[in-house]
Amino acid sequence: MPKRRGQGPGWKQVTAYGGLLATGTLALQWLDYRRLARSHMDEIAIALVAGGFLVLGIVIGIRAFAPRAAPPFDGNPQAIESLGITPRELAVLRELAAGRSNKEIAIRLAVSPNTVKTHVARLFEKLGAARRTDALARARALGILP
Repeated sequence: MPKRRGQGPGWKQVTAYGGLLATGTLALQWLDYRRLARSHMDEIAIALVAGGFLVLGIVIGIRAFAPRAAPPFDGNPQAIESLGITPRELAVLRELAAGRSNKEIAIRLAVSPNTVKTHVARLFEKLGAARRTDALARARALGILP
């Protein structure tokens, strides 16, 4: 059934009434806010100061307790030089510290397993160790390994 003119309000009229009601509601809320702000000015000021101190505390806490970057590890070059550890032996020592077997070390360093055994034996001599765990403990004590 088609709509005939004059059968109730049109969309323009409904929109105008809605806008008028929204404006009236906004005016009442604004007046209520002004009354509230005047009657509770002290509490509002205290809340703002407390909020400021809260933000300041959070910022200081984040800066004070933020994890700091560890100083770069140099590997104690003096100890490496005094013990006569070669760069390849140092690479093998790092692989030992990672918990790799001789075969895995050989694959990673592209050498034969016998070469790795030789490097490990020389490391044991230079570090005065009988086992891998002893060698790693001594290297960590000297600062060669982290």
